[in-house]
Amino acid sequence: MTTQVQKNFSNYFENWMSQLEEFLRLLLIVPKEISHVKDHETLVNKMTAHHKDYYTAKWAAAHEEILSFFHPVWLSPLENAYLWVTGWKPSMAFRLVGANSELSDEQVKNIDALKAKIRAEEERVEREMERQQVALGDRKMVELARLNSSRVRTSGCSSDSDSNNPLDRLVEVALKGLMVGLERVMKMADCVRLKTLKGLLDILNPTQCVDLLAAISMLQIKMRKWGRKK
Repeated sequence: MTTQVQKNFSNYFENWMSQLEEFLRLLLIVPKEISHVKDHETLVNKMTAHHKDYYTAKWAAAHEEILSFFHPVWLSPLENAYLWVTGWKPSMAFRLVGANSELSDEQVKNIDALKAKIRAEEERVEREMERQQVALGDRKMVELARLNSSRVRTSGCSSDSDSNNPLDRLVEVALKGLMVGLERVMKMADCVRLKTLKGLLDILNPTQCVDLLAAISMLQIKMRKWGRKK
């Protein structure tokens, strides 16, 4: 059954993707000559704001229902298969840099340094995600679940009076702790994504930024269309 949070975010995401397609159209038709650098900067700023808006909406919705973002119903199975902690993997962006633009030696050096830094941060996020997964199988959680199951079998279906049962409260507190942990690791991953995007845009010139944003947008849009066809 689809929850209200899932419905609301699905609608938001459809609108966000439609806007992304319009931005991509603009990124592809803007002249590449240096005389149009102001146009490039304007488009880059609009795209940056568009991505920030996504994360603002995502974090607000995830605070209400974090589990929906670890298997989002608004994405196709193909899109879900490529998710890394609820989104795109930051190191993927480096493969798109320079695909349509020549980089200077200084840019290559700076990009390599950023890549190493981002990879270290990805590993930190992955360790934290593993810690959260281990917590799901933690001995105390398993014991609480076993005791709760045993109580239900012994007493039959829970009645309204069971709502104040100490064991129920322990389970609730434990689950709440896990949800908080998952929300934290999601935000860690999102921050690495944003840091990657900002880091690359700071290194590249406006024209190169347009090329990078167009490549990222095109990949996301094509992945969505392929997923829907399947």
